[in-house]
Amino acid sequence: MIFTNLFARNDLSSELRFSGLDLPAEVVADLQAILPRMAERTVTAITVEVPSYTRAFSGRMGQTIENAVRMALRAFLRLAIRAHDSDPAATLSPALDGAYELGRGEARQGRTMDALLSAYRVGARVAWRELSATVVAAGLTADTVARFAELVFAFIDELSASSVAGHADELATTGRVRQRYLERLVKQLLAGEPAETLRASAEKADWHPPETLTAVLVAEAQTRGLAARFGQSTLQLSEDLPGVEASESLAVLLVPDLDGRHRGQLRSALQGRRALVGPARPWTQAQSSYRRALRARDLTLDEDIIDTDEHLVELVLTADREALADLRRQALAPLADLRPNTADRLAETLRSWLLHQGQRDAVAADLFVHAQTVRYRMTQLRELYGDRLHDPRTILELTVALGVPS
Repeated sequence: MIFTNLFARNDLSSELRFSGLDLPAEVVADLQAILPRMAERTVTAITVEVPSYTRAFSGRMGQTIENAVRMALRAFLRLAIRAHDSDPAATLSPALDGAYELGRGEARQGRTMDALLSAYRVGARVAWRELSATVVAAGLTADTVARFAELVFAFIDELSASSVAGHADELATTGRVRQRYLERLVKQLLAGEPAETLRASAEKADWHPPETLTAVLVAEAQTRGLAARFGQSTLQLSEDLPGVEASESLAVLLVPDLDGRHRGQLRSALQGRRALVGPARPWTQAQSSYRRALRARDLTLDEDIIDTDEHLVELVLTADREALADLRRQALAPLADLRPNTADRLAETLRSWLLHQGQRDAVAADLFVHAQTVRYRMTQLRELYGDRLHDPRTILELTVALGVPS
C-alpha cells in the first residue's frame, strides 16, 4: 500500500518528523472538541477557494467529504499526541488510504491533481488557524507551537504525496486497460468482425468512431510519433497482424478521415518512410483497407509510399498470379518457338502497340527505336497471329496478359 511506501523511503527521518508532542490533557481535550467545527470550516473554505469542488461538496457528497476531513484531523491529533514508542505508519494508515483513494477518484473523473492539491493547501491553512488559536490560548511555549505547525504541514505533505501516488496509479491502470481494449478493437477490425461487435468494443474502449479508416502498413521501427500526427482516434497494432509474419516487423495504423481531398495530408505525414496505404473505407469495413494494403506488398514498384488508390490496375492484374501466368502463356503462345531475345522484343512491342492504340510514332518513342523498326516488328507479329490481332477477345487477352510487365 501507498502508506507503507511513504514510510519505507526513510524510516529515521519519518520517525523524527512525526515524533509526538507532550501536551497537557486539558489541551488535548480542547483540540478534540474543536474537530467538528474545524472540519466544517475547512470544507467551507475549500468550497469557496477551489471552485471546481463547489458542486462536488454540495449535498450528501459534501457531508461525506466533511466526515473524511474530520477523520484525517483525528488521525493528525493522534499522531501529534502519540506515545514516542508507537508506530507513525499505523497511526497514519487510514488517513493515507483515504488520500490515496481521493487521488484515484480525481483520475477517474478526468481531473488533474491541481484542484486536490489546492484543497490540501487551503485545508492546512484553515486547520492550522483553528489549532494554533487553541494551543496559543492554552499558553504553550513558542517551541511547542512551532513544532505543532511543523507537524501540520508534514502531515499535509504526506496526504498530498499519497493522493499523487493514487492519481498516478489510477492513470497507469486506466491507460493499460484502455490500451488493451483498443488493441482488441484493432484486431476485431482487421478480422472483419460484425458491426455490432465493433460498436460494442469501441464503446468499451471509449473510442469515438470516425467516418472512415485508412490502413497504413509501415515498418514497426518507423512508427514513433506517427500516430500522433494523425490525431487521437488513430489506432495502431504492432503484433499478431493477420497475414503478416512476425519476421516482417510491420505495424498497421488505422487512420481516421483522411480520404478524398485529405489524401495528400496522409502522404505528407508519411514522407521519409516506406509505407503501403490502403483505401479509405467506412470504419466498420476497415478490414477491406487492410487487405488492400497487404496486397500492395506483391507489387514490384520503385516507390517508398505505395498508395493503392493509384495502382488499382496493377492490383487487379496481379490478384491471381497463377491465372495471369496461364493467360500470358496462352496469349503469347505464337511467340513460344522464337528465340528468347526475339520473343521478348516482340512482346514488348506488342504491349506498347496495344497501349498506344497502334500509333507507330508513339510506340517508337516509347521503345526508343525507329518507326521503321516498329513497322518491321509489327509485320512479324501479324504473320504470327494472323487475323487474331483484329479479334476483340484476343486484343483483350493480350492487353491483360501484357498489362503488367513480367
